[in-house]
Amino acid sequence: MGDVISSHLDEGRRELISAQTREVMGEFGRLYEQQYAVALFNKVRFDIEGGAGPQPQLLHRKIPLENKSIFSGSLFHYLEENKKWRNRFVFVPDSYNLNFYDSKAAHDRHLHPKGTINCAGYKVLTSVEQYLDLFSSSSLPGMEAKVGSSPFLKCATQFPLILWHPYARSQSFCVVTEAEQRKWQAVLQDCVRHTNDGLTEDNKVQTPAFTDAVRLYRQAQGHYGTWEMMCGVPSQILANLVMEGLLPELRELISPRLKGKLHERQRNWMLISDAVYSLVQGQCQAQYQAVVQKCEAACSSLEASIRCDMDQIISSKEHVSNKIREVVLPKAEKLLKVSIQPYISSILDALMEPTSRGFSEVRDVFFRELVDMSKNSLNNGTKETVAQHMEKISMLAFHPVKMQSCYEKVEPLSLEGLQQRFDVSSPSVFVQRAQILMREQMDHAVYTFEQILHQSLESQGTEELCKAIQRCQDRVIKKFDYDSSTVRKRFFREALLQIFIPYMLKQLSPACGSELPRFRELIFEDFSRFILVENIFEEVVLHSVMKNIMMAVKEVAVQRRHNLYRDSIVLCNSDPSLHLLGENPSIDWAEEYGGAQEEAEPAGQAIEEEEGGESQRRRRRMKQVVSMIQVEGSPVLPNESCMEVPSVDDILEEKERIEFLRRTPMSTTRIDLQVPALQRT
Repeated sequence: MGDVISSHLDEGRRELISAQTREVMGEFGRLYEQQYAVALFNKVRFDIEGGAGPQPQLLHRKIPLENKSIFSGSLFHYLEENKKWRNRFVFVPDSYNLNFYDSKAAHDRHLHPKGTINCAGYKVLTSVEQYLDLFSSSSLPGMEAKVGSSPFLKCATQFPLILWHPYARSQSFCVVTEAEQRKWQAVLQDCVRHTNDGLTEDNKVQTPAFTDAVRLYRQAQGHYGTWEMMCGVPSQILANLVMEGLLPELRELISPRLKGKLHERQRNWMLISDAVYSLVQGQCQAQYQAVVQKCEAACSSLEASIRCDMDQIISSKEHVSNKIREVVLPKAEKLLKVSIQPYISSILDALMEPTSRGFSEVRDVFFRELVDMSKNSLNNGTKETVAQHMEKISMLAFHPVKMQSCYEKVEPLSLEGLQQRFDVSSPSVFVQRAQILMREQMDHAVYTFEQILHQSLESQGTEELCKAIQRCQDRVIKKFDYDSSTVRKRFFREALLQIFIPYMLKQLSPACGSELPRFRELIFEDFSRFILVENIFEEVVLHSVMKNIMMAVKEVAVQRRHNLYRDSIVLCNSDPSLHLLGENPSIDWAEEYGGAQEEAEPAGQAIEEEEGGESQRRRRRMKQVVSMIQVEGSPVLPNESCMEVPSVDDILEEKERIEFLRRTPMSTTRIDLQVPALQRT
C-alpha cells in the first residue's frame, strides 16, 4: 500500500499539493481577517444594543453528555492493509468518534485504540450496491464500477455497513444479523450527524468569520449554492475546500499511470485520495491556527477601537447602506418578483411537511416514555422505581435507536424540481439541520422534566406520585409545543434564506458588482476594517427578501395543520420560577435514589473500577446511553476472521425496540394516549 502511494505521490506532486493548499489558504486567510473584524463589530454592537429573540420556555442542559458515552460493541472491520476482516471492539465516547480496539479487554485496560475515525463528511451505506453507485460518481474517468462486476470489496456477511467519504478512505464493516445492522446504522448515522455539526454557535466571532470567509471564497470560484461538504471542524472544512479544486487536477495526472485490473485501480485511487486528504488536512490545520492566532492577537485593539467609535461607525455604515440600497434595491425587487416569490410557498411546503412530522414524532416519543413511567408507577409507586425510569429517559435525546423514528420522519424532505434552479447541492443539508434541532428540543424537554420532577419528589411523599408525574408532564408538553413552534419557524426562515440568497447574489453580482468599489470612498479609513461594501451589498439583498419570507412563514403559522403558534402568542417570563432550576446540574438518579444503579446498567456498560485514584472513579461513573449489542460473556475470538466468529445469541434492547415500534401513533389501540393538538387563543 505504501509503494502505491509513494510511487504516485512523489516529491513533485507533493509540492504541487502543498502549493495549491497554500494558495487556497492564503486567499481564505485574507478573507478571514476581513470577516473577523466585521464579526467582532457585529458582536460588540449586539452586546451593547441587545435584540434577543423569543425567550425559550424549556431549560437547556449545559453539558448534555457529562460522564456519558454513546455506545460500544463488537463488529467486523475490513483491514485494508492485509485485505482481511477482523473482529473489533468499538467504543463511541461523547465526542462521537469511533475508537477501535482488538478486544473489549483492551479497552477496559485503557490501552490506546488501534484506530479512530472522525465521521464528519461520511455517508452510512447498508449495501455494496449503494457503495458502487457513490464510488462510480467519484472514480477516475473510464473506471466506473458496474453492478455485477468484480468489486474490490467483498463482504463476509450479507449485512454490511460502509462509511463512504468522497475524499477519505472508505471504512467497511459487517455484522451477523439484520437487527445488529439496524442498530449500528442508527449509531453510525448519529456519529455522522454530530461530527458534521462541528462549528459551535457559541463563538460569536470565529464561527461567523469562518463561515463567511468560506462562503465568499466559494462564491469567487463561481459556487453560490449550498455546499454539502461544509461539515466537521474548521480544518476538515478547509481540507474539503482545497480538495474540491485539487482532486480533479490530480485525477488527470494520475489516471493514465494506474495499472492493474479495474478493482485494483479503484482501490489504489481510493488510497491515493485518502493520503492526499490527510496531507492537505494537516497543512490546513497549521495554517488556519496561524491565521486565528494573528486575529486573536489583534482582537483587544480592534474591540477598543470599536467601542470608542461605535456611534460614528454605525452612522457611516448607515450612510453607505442607503447609497448601495438605491442602486441594488430596484434590481433586487424585480428579480424577487419574477424568480423568487412564485416559489416561496412551494419550497416552504416541501420543508414544513417532513419537518413538522419529525418534531411531532419527538413529542410523541417523549410522551410515550412518560406514559410508560406513569403506568409503572401505578404498580410500584416508589422513588426508586421512578429513578430507574429516569436513568433511561435522561439520555433519551442521545439514544440513536429510540430517536431513529424521529429522524426518519424528516428523511423524505425533497426539493425536486427546485433543487437545480436554486443550486441546492443536496436536501441533506436541511435534513441534518432539522434532525440536530429535533435532538436539541428533545434534550431540552427531558432536562426540564427532570428538574421539575426532582423538585416535586423532594417536596412530597410517594402517595400521589403518579399525579405528580402527570402534572410535570403536562407542564413540559406545553412548553415543548411553544419552543418547537419557535424553533421550526426560525429553521424555515433560515432554510429559505439559505436557498434564495445565493441565487439572488449570483444573479445580481454581475450587474451590481462593478458599481460597489466606488462606495468605498464614502468610508473613513479608520472604519474600513469594520465596514465592507461586499457585506453591505449582501445585507441589502437579504433584507429585500426577508419581508416576503417572514410573511410566508407567518401565513402558514395560522394553518392548524402545521401545529405552529401564531407570532402574537408570547410567553415571555411565563414561568419565572422554572428558570431558577436551569442553573442546577444534571441529576444522577441512580446515585441520589440508591438501588437503581445496578439495574440501570446492563452488563458491560460501566467500566470496571480499579482500586484507588480519582481517574478510575470517574471512569466508573461513566454510563452508556445505548446498551451493548454484544452480550457479556458471549464467545468472541479476537483477531480471527469474522467467518469464524460465532454469531451473537441475543441483542439487548431489541425487544424494547420492537415494542417501541409497535406502539407508534399509527396503531389505533393507542389513540387514548395521544396528546390533543396545540390549543391556540
